Amino acid sequence: MRLSVAIWPPPEIVAVLGALHRAPGVRWSAPEQWLVKVRPLGTVPERVVPGLVEALAEELDGAPAARCVLGPRTRPIGQWLGVPVSGLDELAAAVFGATAPIVPVTHPQPFQADVVVARGRVPASVAGEAISGEWIADGIALVADRSSPGRPRFEDLARFELERPA
Repeated sequence: MRLSVAIWPPPEIVAVLGALHRAPGVRWSAPEQWLVKVRPLGTVPERVVPGLVEALAEELDGAPAARCVLGPRTRPIGQWLGVPVSGLDELAAAVFGATAPIVPVTHPQPFQADVVVARGRVPASVAGEAISGEWIADGIALVADRSSPGRPRFEDLARFELERPA
């Protein structure tokens, strides 16, 4: 199954994402696909899920909530269109540290968080729209992508609460 460790944006951020201009001829993602992947894990055998849940629970116990900031502009991600999300570097480092012994990182690269709002061959000219918003992420999930063509379907296999400041 395809897994990722991700943060779901709250309804007010989903509304901000939904207000982006929809250029014609682009395959726009559905709101139920709008998540911030902190660590894409790729296709993973189901037998490793319990170990991932245990490692994440241990690593994230007492971890602080993260202040997520959208923007400032949409950007191309390969052939997709994304909205950058900053504020997740420390959380991502913890998640990568907990999961790498179970699901090795095969393509090391600098961490960049985005919400993918369009997929397929998105023309570069569509990128660059200004967008802003912020929220406190007080939870993160191990998410299974059980989508099929034309039917996005994500399922939280485990959710981990993050500590809000007092």
